[in-house]
Amino acid sequence: MNLKWLVLPFLALAVSVASGGLAKSTQEQAPVRSQDMGRIVIVGYKPKPGKAEALRSLASTHIQRLRAEGLVTPREAIIMEASDGTIIEVFEWKSKEAIESAHKNLAVQALWKEFGDVCDYVPVASIAESKQLFAEFAPVR
Repeated sequence: MNLKWLVLPFLALAVSVASGGLAKSTQEQAPVRSQDMGRIVIVGYKPKPGKAEALRSLASTHIQRLRAEGLVTPREAIIMEASDGTIIEVFEWKSKEAIESAHKNLAVQALWKEFGDVCDYVPVASIAESKQLFAEFAPVR
């Protein structure tokens, strides 16, 4: 067996790493973060007493209503429920500017009032499951 066929690939790899060729190709493949990229958010909605079904119903229309206002991306939202009934939603705003414009949008203001009538917003960190390494929730949809 000719050893040069075993040694040559290792030598080529060593030269590539030493010259920075491997690092450059890895850096070139890394995604570039753009200012106009979407912003993924996670929000917790704790239902007010007797409002769990109303909250589930409202949460199921949330993303479509934001999409109708042109504020969120086509990415599907994930809606799930904690053991205490808190609804957790993960969705993507189009941009930081979209989030800011939502605060001036009358349709969004009305939507947020509907949420305020049926739930309290809670930090995701306050939900018991979030303290687990692999937080598990029941899917709502």
